[in-house]
Amino acid sequence: MSEQLQLDFDKIIKTSKFSDDEIQSKKFFLKKFIENGFPNRKQEDWKFLDISQIIKRNISDLSFFNDYSLPNKIDPSIFVDGLEHNKIIFINGRVEKIDFSYEDQNKIEIKHDIEKNISFDYKNSLIDLNSAFINKVFKIIVNKNYSLKKPLIIYHSTNDKVKSTNVNLRLDFELGENSCLRLIDFFADNTNKNFINIFYNFNLLKDSILKNYKIDKFKNDNLKYSFNNIEQDNNSVSETFILSAGSDYFKNEINCNLNGEYSSAFINGVFSLKENQQHEIRTTINHLVENTKSYQLIKSVLGKNAKSAYQGKIFVNSKAQKTDGYQLSKAILLDETSEFNAKPELEIYADDVKCSHGSASGSLNEDSIFYLMSRGLNYQQSKELLINGFLLDVIEKITDSEIKKLIKNIIGLK
Repeated sequence: MSEQLQLDFDKIIKTSKFSDDEIQSKKFFLKKFIENGFPNRKQEDWKFLDISQIIKRNISDLSFFNDYSLPNKIDPSIFVDGLEHNKIIFINGRVEKIDFSYEDQNKIEIKHDIEKNISFDYKNSLIDLNSAFINKVFKIIVNKNYSLKKPLIIYHSTNDKVKSTNVNLRLDFELGENSCLRLIDFFADNTNKNFINIFYNFNLLKDSILKNYKIDKFKNDNLKYSFNNIEQDNNSVSETFILSAGSDYFKNEINCNLNGEYSSAFINGVFSLKENQQHEIRTTINHLVENTKSYQLIKSVLGKNAKSAYQGKIFVNSKAQKTDGYQLSKAILLDETSEFNAKPELEIYADDVKCSHGSASGSLNEDSIFYLMSRGLNYQQSKELLINGFLLDVIEKITDSEIKKLIKNIIGLK
């Protein structure tokens, strides 16, 4: 693999206009990735779904070269209807359009900037891979005291120009004091066997609000990995919702550092998996100062041979007195071949805290199905009603009514 990596890396360098400093930085990250390779189940964070084996099994001859110099035609049919919104459009990992036409142009800054130093301590070879092969890094800055009038939807799309290809993309966001951003990641892939590797870095300054909704609903056979790093200052709020349903494989990781007092993080997610899909959410919430709060609720509905995993860690620093942390995961297994794995963790070094975690899984309650059938529903309708009620509990946690309605429509809930 190292020989193929080096050949593809040389192609990227030849077809792109990087400075000498950028090339040296990329060589450093390439070396790190070659040393460590793809993560596997020997690593604790990857014990449930081994991406190394999944890539070998699903993608033959994975290529790391993606020609970002070639533009792609935008297909407007992928756009979300019924919601006025700003747009960033990625096709095959290339930014084709950035449109903030609904906003005051002097309140949004867009910079093209590769930052060599990532602000958190990590050991993640997929971020090394991303840093080695990424083409451009855009930084979106929301200025102080500005709330975007309309949501920003980032469209992630692939077409038949890429197959068995590693696609890398990265965005950095900075939310100024007392600003607000509503962000939707919308995945609209065609069915091509690619490995898509996404890295977001968020910096939330004092009193800022981030609402991030990740929607992977439509069936495709791409494999995806997304890492989100969130840094939060005093009284900032992050809300993350994940609908994990469409791709053959998808792992969402969130690392959130509550650096400022009265900062809070809310993470809610839904797995709705059909036959043979494998999805995972892994969260790390670091309570680093006094008076911080986190809440996490993850629910799974799993079909035949489907696998989901949730690894959630709440870390409480010795300085972080008066921490309030909550975490719960539940799963409904629709078939005897379904599999749900949970690994809840609490690591607490302060004594004045309120933290709890829990996990449960099981099949649908046959008594409840029988009751609904006695009221005139058939067996399938009864199952669907119970499943919808189970998932609705998570959807209702979405605080933005406009986006909550959109997600309900996408899922088919009322």
